[in-house]
Order: sequence, then C-alpha cells, then structure tokens
Amino acid sequence: MPPIKRRYLPSLGAFATFEVAAKHLSFTLAAKELNVTQGAVSQQIRLLERALDKALFVRKHNALELTPEGVSLFSAVTAGLDTISAAVSVLTEDQGPQAVTVSATDGMALFWLQPMIDSFRAQHPEVGFVVLASDADDTLRNYADVDIAFLCGNERCDVGEELHFLFQEIAQPVCSPAFLARHGPFPDAESLNGVNLLHLHDRHWSADAIGWQPMGWAEWFRAQGTEWAKAPSSLSTNKVSLLMQAAMAGQGVMLGWHHMVRAPIAEGRLVFAHPAPITAGRGNFLNCKQKSLKRPAVAGFVAHLLAAVREAG
Repeated sequence: MPPIKRRYLPSLGAFATFEVAAKHLSFTLAAKELNVTQGAVSQQIRLLERALDKALFVRKHNALELTPEGVSLFSAVTAGLDTISAAVSVLTEDQGPQAVTVSATDGMALFWLQPMIDSFRAQHPEVGFVVLASDADDTLRNYADVDIAFLCGNERCDVGEELHFLFQEIAQPVCSPAFLARHGPFPDAESLNGVNLLHLHDRHWSADAIGWQPMGWAEWFRAQGTEWAKAPSSLSTNKVSLLMQAAMAGQGVMLGWHHMVRAPIAEGRLVFAHPAPITAGRGNFLNCKQKSLKRPAVAGFVAHLLAAVREAG
C-alpha cells in the first residue's frame, strides 16, 4: 500500500492533541495541559478518527484505552513530534535564556533538588529553572514542558525516556543536637518510645504523587524487633518540610531521609539520634526525556546531578 501523501494528512494540531490525550489516557487531563476545554479535545479526537477512518480510543466508563491502531499512531506521533521539537531546540538554543523544567515531590524539591540547582547555577548563572513540586499531582511528570522528573519506587523507563538510578530510599532517626543532649542518648529502640516522636500523617503516604508503602515509625520499630508505643506527638503532618523545621527547632525526633537530611547534618543542625536505618526496598530515579537531553542546559544539569550522586557515594 503506497504511503499517504502529506497533503492529505490531518493537521499537526490534531496529532499533537492526540499525543497528549494518549499520554494521559484522559481527555480531561489533556485539556488541562493544553489549556483548552475537555470538549475541544474530544472534538479534535473525533475529527482525527473520522479523517483516518479508525477508532483510536476505546471509551469506557471513566476510563480510556488505546486501540491497537491508537498504540501504533501514538508511537509514530511521539517520535515525529520529538524530532520536530529537537530540531526547533537546536535552531533556537542561543535565542533567549535557557531553562530546565523539573518535577518532583515537595520534600525532594526543597531538601535535595534546590541545593543541586543552587550549586549548578553558581557555575551556570545563565540557566533558569522551573520547578513543579507536588505530593498531590502525579500528572506533573507527564507534562510536555517537563524535561526531567524525580521518581521514587521501582520504576520502568517508558519509550523515549532515559532513567538513572540515584539512591535507595533510606530513613534514620534524627533530632537537633540540643534535643539529643537534653533527652538522650538512646541506647536502644525502646528508649525512643519515651520521647516526642514527630511523624508523617497517613495522608502523606496516600497522596497521589507518592502512593508508596509507608516507611514511618511503625515500620522502623518493627525492624528493630519492638513496637511503636504511639504516644501523643506534638506534630503529625503530611508535609516533610514541617517535620524538618520542628526537628531542627529541637521539638522531637523524626525519621529523616538520608538524601534530605545530609545538608542539615553536615551543618550541625541535625544529628542521628539512633544508629539503625530503615529501607523499604525502593529507589529514587531521575527520568529524563531524550529530546530534552539534546539541549545543553538539560544535559549539563543531568551530568551535574549524577556527578553529585557519585561523589556522595
């Protein structure tokens, strides 16, 4: 069968709308990313299906699936748009400021990513950053403008992406030096049950952008062969940032993620309260769009991150 002539192809805009809808498997989320109405997305898809005389989606109750034809077209359209985007990036790289767009959870963005951005910009002040941080919106990683996304779990790399393992998810009890001097030492796990334990609320672990198995005090005590007494706490919150502030203010002991507490420990604002760490067997990953890596600013920042991870061991 001879190839379809280009002049008979549907509009590039229709293919772009299809690509976003297929990526999210949701007309509503596609509309949100494209800043149009859900009806406009649905209409574009219907017109494209009519032009191709093929169904691209199986419409179910509150769900979409790609048909075999839709899967095939999605792969081709993604590759085509990536090629166009890469060519445009090469043509316009020297025009205007360079920017890197990153998505991450709140805690990762504040306590690990921001210091990395600061150290990178000290050497490359011409590069700007857009940081999309949320514990509640797991669709941020899929937005078209996101160059790299920080993920936690047991991730698999999608087509057109490059995945780098960063480090294991490890947590350990930490507190301020003053708190340890006043209430410590803590020679065994059971001794921690006698002090104020700051902890993450269950809402944190059920947030849409997280959804991992909890790694809190219950799991830590269980790993030490005892049980968490669940005594009243001065602070239970779904925000890691609030726990960190409370711990550094000397209000109690929290489970500190190694990659987030490294700087406060090096600066003497926190210390390890007990030598036993805990891990949930999951890792943190850096997910990079291959088309974005063709831009020097993105490639340079990724190299900076990976070098810092290697140096930290």
